[in-house]
Amino acid sequence: MSKIKKGDNVVVLAGRDKGKRGDVTRVFTDHVLVAGVNQVKKHQRPNPMKGEQGGIVSKEMPIHVSNVAIWNPVTKKADRIGSKSLADGRKVRFFKSNGELINA
Repeated sequence: MSKIKKGDNVVVLAGRDKGKRGDVTRVFTDHVLVAGVNQVKKHQRPNPMKGEQGGIVSKEMPIHVSNVAIWNPVTKKADRIGSKSLADGRKVRFFKSNGELINA
């Protein structure tokens, strides 16, 4: 079970965007794409077939999953995640600090 999932609110722990918070928009194998974090400038060529205009565009790049932690709204801090099985057989994630379930 993956610790970070799409839609989770995470905080960046390392890098130039340290301390920023955002929602996970896409999850790769060991990287995540976080909205508004790790923005880079890309020089884009125009593509008249697709109707795209050329120029310098700003886009988000993936950040390693070890550099983000899930945001715990109760404690207002970054938190670690654990997983456990409930009595009815479901696997759920929980916050390590207070034991509360995540989106149960």
